[in-house]
Amino acid sequence: MIDLEKAKNEFINYTNNYDSTNPHISRKIGHTFRVMEWSRKIAESLNLSQEDIDLATLIGLLHDLARFEQRRLYDTFSDSKSVDHGDLAVTILEENEYIRKYVEDNKYDDIIKIAVKNHNKFKIEDGLDEKTLLHSKIVRDADKIDIMYEGVHMFYKEPDEIEQIENLPIAEEYYNQFIDRKQIFRKKDPTVLDGMICLFSFIFDLNFEFSKKSIVEGNYINDILNRFNFKNEQTKMQIEEIKKISCEFLK
Repeated sequence: MIDLEKAKNEFINYTNNYDSTNPHISRKIGHTFRVMEWSRKIAESLNLSQEDIDLATLIGLLHDLARFEQRRLYDTFSDSKSVDHGDLAVTILEENEYIRKYVEDNKYDDIIKIAVKNHNKFKIEDGLDEKTLLHSKIVRDADKIDIMYEGVHMFYKEPDEIEQIENLPIAEEYYNQFIDRKQIFRKKDPTVLDGMICLFSFIFDLNFEFSKKSIVEGNYINDILNRFNFKNEQTKMQIEEIKKISCEFLK
């Protein structure tokens, strides 16, 4: 049995060690609870057992556990500039059997740790059993949905940033990957616009119809792109093509 209320309380106890008045910390706490809910909803949409729904929900709660220590140690959420936060989360869960604070039964340990480890990788590792693969896919989708949500509600909104983005080109290699309907392999330090296109390409790595439907209902891609009046004619045409491909793919 998984006691989700107890697990949530332990997570709150854990994050109380960090400064929740810091907007970066506060954002990650909010993100965690939303991913927890997205994970639950995806699992319910798949008509999983209550045990698997609760397990998926717990994995959503734990997926970004390392973000707080990452911020404290390195003052960044950039894995390329610090440490892989999926791997670090597993280390935290293993240290002194910390995972027992979240779930008493150890029969879930391998699934939890593998799903958490894989949630932020470009692709899921090979060779996983069916159940572990399923839970890895659920948390990855939940995470991507909420990052798109954050794109609408938290990013790309400041006037200076909007002006900057409006004047940027899209990197040809990123655009080509998008029109080929591939999740973009993000290189180090892309421009803000290229980072945004990488974000939109998350749709090509979604695993479940519920996830695609959630992106459509949230209208995330159009809500973000409609903020901008792109100055370059080529960029304008590319943006329209990105909108079109996104709409067709998510149908």
